Amino acid sequence: MPNSNPETKREMLDEIGVQTVEELFVDVPERLRLKKRLRLPHSKPESQVRREVEEILSRNKTSSELTSFLGAGCWPHYVPAVCDEINSRSEFVTAYAGDVYSDLGRYQALFEFQSMMGDLVAMDVVSFPWYDWASVCSDAARMMVTVTGRREILAPRTISPSRLSVMRGDCESFAHIKLVDNDKRTGQLSLEDLKRKISPNTAGIYIENPTYLGFVETQGREISRIAHDHGALFAVGVEPLSLGILTPPGEYDADIVCGEGQPLGMHMSFGGGLLGFIACQDVERLVSSIPHRLISLTTTERAGEWGFTYVLPERTMFAARDKARSLTGTATVLWAITAAVYMSLLGPEGLRELAETIMQRSHYAINRLSEMRGIKVPLFESCHFEEFSANFDAAGKTASQVNESLMSSGIIGGKDISSEFPELGNAALYCVTEVHSKADIDKLAAALEVAVR
Repeated sequence: MPNSNPETKREMLDEIGVQTVEELFVDVPERLRLKKRLRLPHSKPESQVRREVEEILSRNKTSSELTSFLGAGCWPHYVPAVCDEINSRSEFVTAYAGDVYSDLGRYQALFEFQSMMGDLVAMDVVSFPWYDWASVCSDAARMMVTVTGRREILAPRTISPSRLSVMRGDCESFAHIKLVDNDKRTGQLSLEDLKRKISPNTAGIYIENPTYLGFVETQGREISRIAHDHGALFAVGVEPLSLGILTPPGEYDADIVCGEGQPLGMHMSFGGGLLGFIACQDVERLVSSIPHRLISLTTTERAGEWGFTYVLPERTMFAARDKARSLTGTATVLWAITAAVYMSLLGPEGLRELAETIMQRSHYAINRLSEMRGIKVPLFESCHFEEFSANFDAAGKTASQVNESLMSSGIIGGKDISSEFPELGNAALYCVTEVHSKADIDKLAAALEVAVR
């Protein structure tokens, strides 16, 4: 490295005002420090290094080589070629830090994203794109605390464990997350337990619909009424493609909507790319509590021309800087533009047809697997969208054993949720979307018959 010679290092340390490099790591606990030298390999020719790295990478298996039924927050969907074509254009790829004057087209594209997303969730205001669902559900929780001045959030026990973890971590200094039980037969939120736990200290109720376990929460309007009767707010987390067929949260009186935009034209890639979005009603106390930028439309000096700019609430990372509680990165802008392309390509009718196709295929899978011995599918007597859970207790198999067997047949099975929800036994969460054909589902069924023997 250019600055690794002793003279340069000494000059840098003198400039900083320390004697040794070790002083720079004084805040790192001793138990976490490496006490031995790194066993770095000897230098090799570039061609040999490249060959060795390619050999290591070749061990990876992708969803293009295997049939994947894995979802749980990043789902397999078809990405139209036009999405990749437009989001790879230099005007969008490189325009991540410009202002409204230099990047007017980017701001218009983001305005279109906000507009279409607002139509989809039936909300008036949609914010700047954010990291992922976990980050925006935390933002929704903080918004409810900010608006009401209360310090408690109620959430269903069926919430995604990873999102719950992020929410608790982000809110631990000023709000408590309390879980509400669900009906053991249907999975639906227990309204009786909700009524017992809601209190004058409750800032809001957050639910996910469809839920992390795949079924549709059908009591949205009742939950909203309970929240509002107690002076609390109501927030809903969604998978946006489901809204092609399900009632949007704005129509059952949600105050805030958030969710994951990855199904809207984004490839799965090591857990990404992900796109968090948050929306709310056009109510001043809600809009002013949004911790993100808002792209807005205005007139210009020329008649008939429009200008696109942004509103910068004081809570955003751009205004509050290091005091902001919510941060984002530049890639989310590109994903929001991609989502705008995807939604404009399909349109309302296309989204409805896609949602119907997904639901038909997932229910074919549910019916197909429910006929098999040793497998209980689904675990809840409720309508499901694209995901459902399966239990293997009757076969005496663990979900990891089943997944290992499926892998030998070229299938990535469902996510093992046995440790996340031990009350469900040896269970896995399966995902079926428009990319899965009848032959794919039949192949899964045949492989599962072998796996549970």
